[in-house]
Amino acid sequence: MWRALRGLRGAGRRWQHRSAIEVTNEPILEFKPGSPERAALQKALADLKGKTEAIPCVIGGEEVWTPTVRYQLSPFNHAHKVAKYCYADKELINKAINAALAARKEWDLKPVQDRAQIFLKAADMLSGPRRAEVLAKTMIGQGKTVIQAEIDAAAELIDFFRFNAKYALELENSQPISVDISTNSMVYRGLEGFIAAVSPFNFTAIGGNLAGAPALMGNVVLWKPSDTALLSSYAVYKILLEAGLPPNVVQFVPADGPVFGDTVTSSEHFCGLNFTGSVPTFKRLWKQVSENLDRYRNFPRLAGECGGKNFHLVHSSADVASVVNGTLRSAFEYGGQKCSACSRLYAPDSLWPRIKEKLLEEHGKIKVGDPAQDFGTFFSAVIDDKSFARIKKWIEHAKKSPNLTILAGGGCDDSIGYFIEPCIVESKDPQDPIMKEEIFGPVLTVYVYPEKRYKEVLELIDTTTPYGLTGAVFAQEKRIVDEARNLLRNAAGNFYINDKSTGAVVAQQPFGGSRISGTNDKPGGPHYILRWTSPQAIKETHVPLTDWRYAYMQ
Repeated sequence: MWRALRGLRGAGRRWQHRSAIEVTNEPILEFKPGSPERAALQKALADLKGKTEAIPCVIGGEEVWTPTVRYQLSPFNHAHKVAKYCYADKELINKAINAALAARKEWDLKPVQDRAQIFLKAADMLSGPRRAEVLAKTMIGQGKTVIQAEIDAAAELIDFFRFNAKYALELENSQPISVDISTNSMVYRGLEGFIAAVSPFNFTAIGGNLAGAPALMGNVVLWKPSDTALLSSYAVYKILLEAGLPPNVVQFVPADGPVFGDTVTSSEHFCGLNFTGSVPTFKRLWKQVSENLDRYRNFPRLAGECGGKNFHLVHSSADVASVVNGTLRSAFEYGGQKCSACSRLYAPDSLWPRIKEKLLEEHGKIKVGDPAQDFGTFFSAVIDDKSFARIKKWIEHAKKSPNLTILAGGGCDDSIGYFIEPCIVESKDPQDPIMKEEIFGPVLTVYVYPEKRYKEVLELIDTTTPYGLTGAVFAQEKRIVDEARNLLRNAAGNFYINDKSTGAVVAQQPFGGSRISGTNDKPGGPHYILRWTSPQAIKETHVPLTDWRYAYMQ
């Protein structure tokens, strides 16, 4: 929801308070039987059944096909090719760079109020007439359930567009002080060059934000969507164009990752990277940028979010039901394929029998299946064959290791889709690789600690992995919570108290972590857009200077 506020003219010092907007978080629809949103979604899902959408590269406002054709498969039914697309080669990527640069000056000079209106209109389209389409494409293409698609492709993306617009307008109103003889102002320019946006498969909203936030701030963008999220990414791209985004502001460039990375980082006009993905890929891009520093016209801005090995820490005073339900949701929603998913649980020996009993009882009720056909599905298949093989290796490790015991689940079947049963593992060794390395799948490992050694466990959590994304503490004693907050201060960029480690909401919990989890720029918060602007301070003096000498010289 957003509402425009009238511009108010300030008295005195030559300043004007430009119009701002009020926004609230997009309500999450429930899709109950008989509801209009459920009927619209079921129709949109039916329209996609058996269909393959042709998705071109869009360069300079024109649809382009190359000979390198690929297909996006539905994770839960890999016989269904949901999209046919092609890779841009080096020549085409360079053409996209030139097309973007040609549009940069005009777009940067467009008033931020006009740019914001485009994103507010796109948000309204996503909220209303295009909601069902984008949800259905996210479900079919990325294997999300109704609610996981709704909180991502609808609510979060709408919130990103609306709140970023609000923050951009507020930033425009953030001006320096002036004095009687001179007026000072700040111009929030776009960066000089182009920005490369590289988005992941797991959130439709992230793709829209990685490309959209820099564009909102007056930048031109080359957007490389994930191969396994092309269907929904292209839908978002088309909505932005229909909302009024000029064709050359964002180029839609599916491409082979290394080819795209090599080409954009080789350009003298490269001025920023907005990235979500793996640590090795981000490190590779960072190294390429450092090697090419001498050719750039600016020091590029590098923003990256790279995943985590996120924890739930349970104290003996914790509420068991909250621990169990929060952990099941965090570890297994969307098959554990969230950067923030809980993959390590630390439970005290005094509470473990109760937690274990309830965890296994509820685990037995989880339904894994086709989210488009059965709305009772809790999660579906993992994204693709590579992901399936990687997660299966971790489950094999759990079966073979003397330190690990599989308590439940772990079955793997890729005959129809890339299905993996939610797997709960108990580890006797808190330093086993399964407690340290990101898996990105439905695997939760539990370490049971002696209650008396709680303080040592805080240190253990902080030092076990190189990540620092999300984490949660479950405790009813304020002293314990305060201690955990202090000792785990650097272990998580998003820290939860008596809540699961997933589910950050735009403007409520701006998201991101440090260490090797990323640069912690907090998208969803008011400071994120500052990464995509190059401010210019302007002083205008109104009284002529009549003498070069100072008074003390007389």
